[in-house]
Amino acid sequence: MATIFSKIISGDIPSYKVAEDNEFYAFLDINPLVKAHTLVVPKREVDYIFDLEDEELAKMQLFAKRVASAIKEAFPCKKVGQAVIGLEVPHAHIHLIPIQKESDMIFSNPKLKLSSEEFVEIATSINKIWEDKYK
Repeated sequence: MATIFSKIISGDIPSYKVAEDNEFYAFLDINPLVKAHTLVVPKREVDYIFDLEDEELAKMQLFAKRVASAIKEAFPCKKVGQAVIGLEVPHAHIHLIPIQKESDMIFSNPKLKLSSEEFVEIATSINKIWEDKYK
């Protein structure tokens, strides 16, 4: 059975796409800790990130690095934090979170409530930088 992330990648479930290449897809988390909280997933369905082949994991990190660069440019922050938890959805994923302080990455913090217009604006801002730099 396809995961929710596979359904997002295939377009069966809508998402706020930030970046995409042949192997990976990045989209905004719909329950963000902060604005521009983004998920990076492999298009190949794999539950546990460390079950990815070494080369695939390396490529995923490089893809995430480029996405993080676009996030940081679109939403100035001290750093873009990275977290891999992997219990929420059985599909490997990396959280990229713009942070001003470490507590911005505490997952038990209240989630932001953003309108669809805000999500579109955020995704468009990041995607424009992604397209300009990496396409």
